[in-house]
Amino acid sequence: MKISPADLVFKTLIDWYLTNKRDLPWRQTALPYHIYMSEIIFQQTRIDQGLQYYKKIIRHYPNVKSLAKAPETDFLNLWQGLGYYSRAHNALKAARIMADKYYGEVPGSYEQLIELPGIGPYTAAAIASIAFGQPCPVVDGNVKRVISRLRALKTPLDKPELTSEIQKNLQSAIHSFNPSDFNQALMEFGALVCTPANPQCTSCPLGKFCKAFISGKTHLFPVKAAKKEKPVVTLQY
Repeated sequence: MKISPADLVFKTLIDWYLTNKRDLPWRQTALPYHIYMSEIIFQQTRIDQGLQYYKKIIRHYPNVKSLAKAPETDFLNLWQGLGYYSRAHNALKAARIMADKYYGEVPGSYEQLIELPGIGPYTAAAIASIAFGQPCPVVDGNVKRVISRLRALKTPLDKPELTSEIQKNLQSAIHSFNPSDFNQALMEFGALVCTPANPQCTSCPLGKFCKAFISGKTHLFPVKAAKKEKPVVTLQY
């Protein structure tokens, strides 16, 4: 079977991921609740900062039903130090909804997930793909950076058009692969290799496919948002 150039990029990326991925606890389980909790905790927290919190929360509340019954003060005490406490409040609300509406299970579709408190398009796609194998591409900052460099996309980071363009590109490719590996490979690659500063371009397995690297313009991608001019205001007093 002949593989397309676009698919070859993602096959190379997934092969890299399967060999180099970090050994993280939620990657050692097929339990959707563990994957859900990892996505909630690491929405706004680096993995090295939040890993112990993840382990502690899973130890105290190992499933949806136990979290749904958790006293708010107890859960917030476990969360203390993670910051962005709206995530904790929303996790409790979501757990109670899942306990009542989904029999204590994390729902398996993007449409159901995105209706839960604290879950937006990225988190819904991540959970649906990683926990349930749904072909829902994720588009976070890491993914935007990787694809912007690979394709030398000139749309600035702050433009919704960039997200739409990348979403469309990935949606056509993800069906050829395991959705969980596909999404996690992109995110892991952006975190470890295609980093914002000092990306590992010379040893990058995608170098031969990367338009930014081939043109020697990696530093120009992704295109930064235009700085807003500060208004000059004249006051008389």
